[in-house]
Amino acid sequence: MAQLYFRYSTMNAGKSIEVIKVAHNYEERGKNVLVMTSAIDDRYGKGKVTSRIGVSRDAELIHDDTNIMQLFLNKHKEKPIDCVLVDECQFLKRHHVEELAEIVDSCEVPVLCYGLKNDFRNELFEGSYALLVYADKIEEIKTICWCGKKATMVARIIDGKLVKTGEQIQVGGNEMYISLCRKHYNDGRLGE
Repeated sequence: MAQLYFRYSTMNAGKSIEVIKVAHNYEERGKNVLVMTSAIDDRYGKGKVTSRIGVSRDAELIHDDTNIMQLFLNKHKEKPIDCVLVDECQFLKRHHVEELAEIVDSCEVPVLCYGLKNDFRNELFEGSYALLVYADKIEEIKTICWCGKKATMVARIIDGKLVKTGEQIQVGGNEMYISLCRKHYNDGRLGE
């Protein structure tokens, strides 16, 4: 039975490489996947899922006004889709998540979404909130803080200092964000 999965983590936990790996596994078995990513994150080029370790693959872009169900149906007519994979799902809108749930429920195709749960202010993203509501399975992908404890927070760094105010969405990588445990997020320590 198909399900909607939300696999979340902080930065640098390997979410994008998981998307690429799962797509490869399906394709290696002769299955067709639809890989999508948010149009907001274009650090590595538009329409790309790219891991920090340098592996990438093409993906369909999701804009705020994209109808994912219609995109899926159009691709499904060309070649039946066996699995839908979404990277950077925190940037989705609620209607996107509802459309992904409809793919699962009406078309019986599994949908796996990968992204952040909370932002640098420790608030939920719209897409993450909707996935926490609609997902059949919610799974954490773990990574660690500099101290070795499990990282649960994403900290934004500006001029070498942790900041907790500002616009929710500001795309960046290791130069701007670091994953921390709750203790070091709260006390602002970025390393020994």
